[in-house]
Amino acid sequence: MNLLLRLKAFTADWVLKKMIELLTADTPNGKKISIMLEEISFKYKVTKIRLRSKKGDFSKGEQFKPEFRRISPFSKIPVIIDHDNNKEAVFESGAILMYLGEKSNKFYEQKDRTKINQWLMAQM
Repeated sequence: MNLLLRLKAFTADWVLKKMIELLTADTPNGKKISIMLEEISFKYKVTKIRLRSKKGDFSKGEQFKPEFRRISPFSKIPVIIDHDNNKEAVFESGAILMYLGEKSNKFYEQKDRTKINQWLMAQM
């Protein structure tokens, strides 16, 4: 099933439940977000993004399709769509971790943000 159909199917199935949708692939940056979502106990659904075409061509992966570029202008994973927040799309792993930390009030306390941000930027 192509990416647009998968996104529509997700919306039809999950949007009423107000979950986070994680668009990702099997990469370290993609895994960071699923780990955070588990740690903060948010309900989420994973939509796998194929980074290569069926012939193995990275330049033809789903991340370059127009429907994906609308939510990730640099054609990079991971991306989350927060269906509880007006379908807010957030891209870049560091920005997503900050967003989830703020939304959950976990792991991102105001008094520690400078130190947290230093370590967060170091991992990117």
